Formats: sequence, C-alpha cells, structure tokens
Amino acid sequence: MENTGIFIGKAEEPIYLAPKYANRHGLIAGATGTGKTVSLQILAEGFSRLGVPIFVADVKGDLSGISQAGTTKPKLMERAQTIGFDDYTLQGFPTVFWDLFGRQGHPLRTTVSEMGPLLLSRLLELNDTQEGVMYATFKFADDEGLLLLDLKDLRALLTSIGENATAMTLEYGNISKASVGAIQRRLLVLEEQQGEHFLGEPALYLADFMRTDTNGHGFINVLAADELMQYPRLYATFLLWLLAELFEELPEVGDPEKPRLLFFFDEAHLLFDEAPRALVDKVEQVVRLIRSKGVGVFFVTQNPLDIPDAVLGQLGNRIQHALRAFTPRDQKAVRAAADTFRPNPKFKAAQVIMELGVGEALVSTLERKGAPGIVQRTLIRPPSSRLGPASESERKAVIEHSMLRGRYEQTVDRKSAYEHLKERAAKGKEKEKDVETKDKEGGGRRRSNRQSVTEAMVKSVVRALGSSLGRRIARGVLGSILKGR
Repeated sequence: MENTGIFIGKAEEPIYLAPKYANRHGLIAGATGTGKTVSLQILAEGFSRLGVPIFVADVKGDLSGISQAGTTKPKLMERAQTIGFDDYTLQGFPTVFWDLFGRQGHPLRTTVSEMGPLLLSRLLELNDTQEGVMYATFKFADDEGLLLLDLKDLRALLTSIGENATAMTLEYGNISKASVGAIQRRLLVLEEQQGEHFLGEPALYLADFMRTDTNGHGFINVLAADELMQYPRLYATFLLWLLAELFEELPEVGDPEKPRLLFFFDEAHLLFDEAPRALVDKVEQVVRLIRSKGVGVFFVTQNPLDIPDAVLGQLGNRIQHALRAFTPRDQKAVRAAADTFRPNPKFKAAQVIMELGVGEALVSTLERKGAPGIVQRTLIRPPSSRLGPASESERKAVIEHSMLRGRYEQTVDRKSAYEHLKERAAKGKEKEKDVETKDKEGGGRRRSNRQSVTEAMVKSVVRALGSSLGRRIARGVLGSILKGR
C-alpha cells in the first residue's frame, strides 16, 4: 500500500491525512464506545513513525498500551484484511509517561508565575473582583521582582498585600481584605486537590516534549489523567496552560511539511464548560496562531457542539464517529456534524452518522492547498500497538528506562517570594525595635512605625532580589510569562 500520508482507513479508496496539513488542526468526535480512542491511537502512531512528537492525555487509562506491541486478535486481523492493510505490523512506540501527581509517570509541574493570573483565576473560579485582585498581585510581584513559584509564595504575597491594602490602593487599585480572604480560601481548596504537586519546580522544560528516539520516531508523551479527571477544571486549565506555553516558546515556522508536535486535547468540552467569553476568545486566538508554530491541535469530544463555533471552524481534519439522536440536542448535534462536511453525493451524512458501527467513521481530511476533501464513510484501520492499558510492571519499566528519569522527580524549593517576604517582615520588626529603643533612651516621644512597615512591603529599594526575571515580567496571551521573546 503506497504511503501518501497517515493511513486512517479505507472507504472506496484508502483514506490518508496529509502531514503537511496536520497543523490545520482536527476534531475526533463521537459517542462513548464508538472508537474515538482508536482513531486517536492510530494518528499518534502514524505521526510518531514520521518523527513527530505527540502529547496526549490518557483520560480513561487505556492509552498507555501504545508503549507496547499489540497482540494478534481475530477482529483486528480481519479488519486489516478487509481494508487491504497488507503491511499491518504489531509494534510499540517510544513513550514517556507523565503525571501531575507523580505516581504514574514523571512529575509534570509549572510555576505560579508561568501559570499567570488569568488561568489561575479560572482554576480557582474567582469572580471579576477577585480576578482583579489576582492581577494586582501578579503586577506587584512583577514590579518587586518577586518570584512566584509555588502555593506558599502566592499565599504569602496575598497575606502581605491584604495587610497593606490601604497603602497600595493608589498604585494598584482597590484591594479589599474580603477579596484577599476569598482567594486564600480557594487556594486552600486547591491545596486539598493536591495543587502543590503541580505548582512548583522543577518546571517542565518543553524541549523534553519535542524528542525523537534513535530510530527517528517521535516520542508519545502520555499524561496520566484518570486521577486528574476527578478535578476537571484543573485538567482543562493545565492543558490550556501547556498549549499556551507551546505558543509562547516555539518560534514561527510557517507551514512545515510535517508538524513539530501534535497535541491531542481529550474531553475537550471541559475546556469550554462555563468558560467566560474572554477566555474562549483567548483559546480561539491561541488555536488560530499556534498553527504557524508548527503545532497541530486535535480536539477529542463526544459532541461537536461542545466546541465553540469560532474554534470548530478552525478544525480542518475531521473524524466523526457515530452519534445517537435520542433528544432534540442530539438531533441538533447530528445536523451540525453533518453540515461541517463537504457533501458526498452518494449518501446523506446526517443519516449515516447515526448508522455507523464501532470502528467506523465519517472522515474528511484536508487535501491540496488545504481544501477539505469530500466526506467518506471509512473503516478505521487497527492500531499496531496494544488496545488497552499497559500493565503496572510494563509502565514501570518504561519509566525506569526513560532518559528523563531523575530530572523532575525531586522537588526544588529555591529562594522566592515566601522567603523574601519573611526576611522583610523580620527586618521590619528589627527596625521597629530599634525605634522603640531609641525613643526610650532619648526620652522622646515614640514615633509611628507605620511608614517603616509599609516600606518593608511596598517601597523596597531592591527590585530584583535575585530574580533573573528583572523588574518587569512580560506576559503572554494567557497571562503567563512571555518566554523566548
């Protein structure tokens, strides 16, 4: 079978996805149990063979099998024979396991500063007033050169800001103690959700996502998300941060012959559920612009209506598995999915969507000059790697042999906002004692110490305090630190 791209399956003719157009993004949709995971798996395999690194979140815990060779099963062999997949082979793929909680893979972290005020506000479910306080907090940290690395840094800074809210009002706007207290309570909730595991150092070095093995195959970065899915907002916010980091750090490459990285966003509806319009606009902007960085984003979801129209319109490659039309919303979803395809005169897409069997899909990929191809009813090819999870011992073996082993496992707690604020408070108390001592020795009237305490927090003469970030920190499209500029 002549390889003219990533082989997806067979309709009347073999169906391929052209690597050149993979950075035009894509959608994999369909009801539970219709084969979305297999479609994701075969795309990851195909691009890995081409030397393209992959990132995918393993929501159900069964994508870890991509690290292991598949087994000979009658149904898979029958499917391969039916579609004429003569060079079907069984193999595992180079895999790196990651886990925000550090239990099923390398720990995956970012810092508070890199997360930025917008995403943190979204994660903490802050209202507009509280979000304003969060922005003021980050602005103050930037002005003072204070590193915000982990939760204790942010909590310490909020405490100091709350204590000096009146003195800071003219420069940073109204900061109420009630809002600061509300944010602190939200941080406690985040801590209970084990937020300290993913906010801190060493933070992820994105180059570790962009590697190939000695055979030139792209590594498949699998994020263990089965436990993470217990905290859906955390899951969605972290993946959005990762997408924004890729956008900020990677240089422009235009339209390469193949993507530099393929990013699969499973359970994509969690990104947009109850999201404010401003955040949706930012997501739309990142998806639109990240194409020029050579990154392709595939959203995976049950219902295409889960994706806002402005984002959905940017997803050029589509694999639509079966949908069921039990309710008016279901019927609307079927019509919406059918209407996004370039029609095939041989069938009605809206009807076929409800008739598709497991492992069958309507597929439309971008063709010459990026034009959408006519939708085809397609039998999806079987994966070469294992369908289902790797065993605990197999996962452990992959982690132990990883080149990244030991790089992220040990946490680092360097001098940052918490330690600096603690030092300032101590110096303020010493200065206060000196004033009291001089007043007693001189027999004079005791002066107010209000100015010295405020100075310890607001008017620091040392702006950098050892921070490599400098006095001003440029922030990117989602409020995270703007790197590589």
